[in-house]
Amino acid sequence: MKNMQDKDNYPIRIYNSLTKTKEIFKPINPPNVGLYVCGPTVYGDPHIGHARAGITFDLVYRYLQHFGYNVRYVRNITDVGHLENELEESGEDKIAKKARIEELEPMEIVQHYTIQYHKGLDALNCKRPNIEPSASGHIIEQINLVKKILKNGFAYEVNGTVYFDLEKYRESNSYGDLSGKVLEDLQSGSRQTEGLDEKRNPHDFALWKKASPEHIMRWESPWSEGFPGWHIECTTMSTKYLGKHFDIHGGGLDLQFPHHEAEIAQCRSAHGTDPANYWIHNNMVTIDGAKMSKSAGNFITLDQLFSGDHEYLERGFSPMVVRFLMLQSHYRSKIDFSNEALDAAEKGYRKLMNALDLLEGLTATSGDEDGTLDDEIIRQCELCYERMSDDFNTAQVLAALFELVSKINAIHNNQLKDDTVSESALNSLKNTFEVFVVDLLGLNAEEKGDDGKTEELVQLLIEIRANARANKDFETSDKIRDDLNEMGITLKDDKSGKTTFEIN
Repeated sequence: MKNMQDKDNYPIRIYNSLTKTKEIFKPINPPNVGLYVCGPTVYGDPHIGHARAGITFDLVYRYLQHFGYNVRYVRNITDVGHLENELEESGEDKIAKKARIEELEPMEIVQHYTIQYHKGLDALNCKRPNIEPSASGHIIEQINLVKKILKNGFAYEVNGTVYFDLEKYRESNSYGDLSGKVLEDLQSGSRQTEGLDEKRNPHDFALWKKASPEHIMRWESPWSEGFPGWHIECTTMSTKYLGKHFDIHGGGLDLQFPHHEAEIAQCRSAHGTDPANYWIHNNMVTIDGAKMSKSAGNFITLDQLFSGDHEYLERGFSPMVVRFLMLQSHYRSKIDFSNEALDAAEKGYRKLMNALDLLEGLTATSGDEDGTLDDEIIRQCELCYERMSDDFNTAQVLAALFELVSKINAIHNNQLKDDTVSESALNSLKNTFEVFVVDLLGLNAEEKGDDGKTEELVQLLIEIRANARANKDFETSDKIRDDLNEMGITLKDDKSGKTTFEIN
């Protein structure tokens, strides 16, 4: 049997969005690992899209730490420079607009929604990053980076605004490798008008923008009183805390273009190197197959999801059920949220938690041992590591765990017949559940159903049903069985008259 705690037995393979292949993870300076993730623009309540990214990179962070890597996890807060029309770099600053509507200072908006974001991800049991820098806190560093890009000849200034010179950059670099976008194709279909009279190329992007008279958030710079471009912020903060070249850069799939393409171009232009060796992108969330949007009426915040206070939702769902639903899909696959999917996730989550609870009381069995059950248990435990190391495939990890759930239920219900389980195999089983369910998948073992008393309540109903059957009250007996079945709990009566249950 392999040492399942040894990372050399399970080399981590990461799908690199830049190369479009799975690659063995090799840190630049082991055991240290630099991980940068693009965080939220804090102008509204956190929603299920934020949850997807938060859980994805929490999983990456946890797994790397589990194998002994010293991870510096940096996730930024965007609190300036993200405009309404991000592709055209036009419109109001999103935070300034919210501040104007709410009649508050922009930093009041930032503070409020940063706190809300933390509360939402804390509820989902996401570990906080080691460093959480804000764009407004790094204005001097951003100005210095823009100066460097200008000095290297990859930018130009017009009327107080500094633009990145894409044509100059493309003389010696490719652009679009990450997203697969072709600038010439984008240019032919573009309706962008703002700044076209200033730009040398329609797709040149702003590194520093001169503020219009009505723009609230503004700072002094060598070029104008203005504010940084959205893309320069992440290049500045990632390289400040992780170095000019680091291990992993992550974010949502929607950030590949233009944000992450711009980051690569900026870093090459300033430092002569790509920012990161590995790019990881989580896929998007849909609601009943449709893109989530406020105009469609299916925009759901985390608070609404937890409380059920939304017309789309039939009821509220616990944060751990939401996390479980996210983990049921590979991070590169889309997740479709629906009441039915959440109901199914709740049943699966309870079944897993019930098995975790049952494990505490299991002991090794005795009899004519041939090792078959031991081998099956050990193989599924190994599969958990193999599948997690294969690009963090939580969907396949859960499949292996549920194979083990059936073994746990069989041992608990004395359904093994001639099969036995040794002490060593049982210890591997217990360790695998503790490591994967609690530590790596981050599922809170203390939240068992609605009130932590699922098993006790079912056992009570089984006793009531047994008394009803003894009194030939088959109507009550059948009703208890059928009602529990509708709740996802199956009762099984053996020939001796003993009743066991299984959470589906």
